[in-house]
Amino acid sequence: MNLLNLTKFSPNEILAGSFGIEWESLRAKKNGQLSLTPHPEVFGDKLKNPLVTTDFSESQIEIITPPFKTIDEAFDTFSLLSDLVNASIPDDEYLWFQSIPCILPSDDQIPIAQYSKDGVDSHKYRQNLASKYGLKKQMISGVHFNFSFTDEFLKKLHDLQDSDLPFKEFRNEVYLKIARNYLRYCWLIIYLTGCSVSCHKTFTEDCISLMDGEDGYGSFYSTKGPSFRNASCGYKNLKELYPSYRSVDEFVRDVNGFIDNGDISGARELYTQVRLKPKNPKDLLNSLTDTGIEYIEIRTLDINPFYKCGLVRHDMYFLQLFLIYMLVKSESDYELWQKEASLNEENVAASAYDDSMRLLKDGEEITLKEWAAEIINEMHGMCEVLEIGDPSTLNLMLNRVSNPELTYGRRLLDLIKENGYIKTNTIISKNNKKTSINSLKNINPKESDEVKKYLNLAFVENYCDV
Repeated sequence: MNLLNLTKFSPNEILAGSFGIEWESLRAKKNGQLSLTPHPEVFGDKLKNPLVTTDFSESQIEIITPPFKTIDEAFDTFSLLSDLVNASIPDDEYLWFQSIPCILPSDDQIPIAQYSKDGVDSHKYRQNLASKYGLKKQMISGVHFNFSFTDEFLKKLHDLQDSDLPFKEFRNEVYLKIARNYLRYCWLIIYLTGCSVSCHKTFTEDCISLMDGEDGYGSFYSTKGPSFRNASCGYKNLKELYPSYRSVDEFVRDVNGFIDNGDISGARELYTQVRLKPKNPKDLLNSLTDTGIEYIEIRTLDINPFYKCGLVRHDMYFLQLFLIYMLVKSESDYELWQKEASLNEENVAASAYDDSMRLLKDGEEITLKEWAAEIINEMHGMCEVLEIGDPSTLNLMLNRVSNPELTYGRRLLDLIKENGYIKTNTIISKNNKKTSINSLKNINPKESDEVKKYLNLAFVENYCDV
């Protein structure tokens, strides 16, 4: 995809798209222990509520926004929705603002999500995952970002490229290229947004073994890496699976092969940093073949404890620019790129703060700071040519690269060293709940009308004057 072709677009055309946010978070008690109560009734039937449901466990709330036309609209609604959820859970419970779990009970006490008769298959699927990967790994949580360009943008680009491909195939090629490049470079997102540097002794031994410090209160921490959710001890497939991203047909062929081999039970069990999403995600492979790629789902982001909804707006701005850069960035022809990308991903997650750690770039070693600066400087050049983005966003990220003390992981580590993992995150979770409740007291009636239009839930009326 040629950068020069994008100069034919206005900044508004390039930045237009569809944006959505998904957030998983555990419900924890004031002592940092997992809440074992059922999914709060105020949110209704988890199968029928498209915006507030559960993920793996009854104790694990998932918030899902509708798609919006701008990041600001998606972020504002997500932030308000998270306020409403946080304020609506019981007074003695808090959303756990960490991707790595709070204090966990024994496996037989972790409550797998329960469903009505319509959800029997969902419950059975979760039971199978628990048997295969272990219950504790299921409790890892994170933030997902859904992204697509407008079809108007893609159709104009299709015409400018003078492509012989039908539009559906051309759109597939756009998202496949973004996916390939994102897998190559997602280590940078892990470094910039990673914030899971510690775990309690009730978590998994493979994670504890990667930690190099103890907090004196029953938890462990690492001084070396920003994101153990994305490290080797995170929630990953039991073996490395590398589907082809050359075409949708090859991707579908390979995933079906993984299923036939018994490596995964279905397409949704393929855990990758980016997912190709079709019109009907519930029938993912057939829908990909029939209607093509509608959008991509970015699954890299840790929960950010330093903001009340676990996400920071300027990180979303950067991620959008990063995905545009993934489209225009030329690709290497290095054959082992997926294996190399996986190694870089795990090495950055566990060892980015170690100056001796090296990344692999087409088989050659390179430092994180050198490669990250190269990428962000290229993004600066792209944004200047296309007249998109705010240079301060890129400068902020460049500062995190040159000074690791500015990263979320290092900032959290300083707090954990002082107060311990559980106490630190309990204080953060309590403060974020207070902030959410106070935010709702000042809600704008116009905003509440907009939210009710999307949510249409009884619990909104408890907090919004509608």
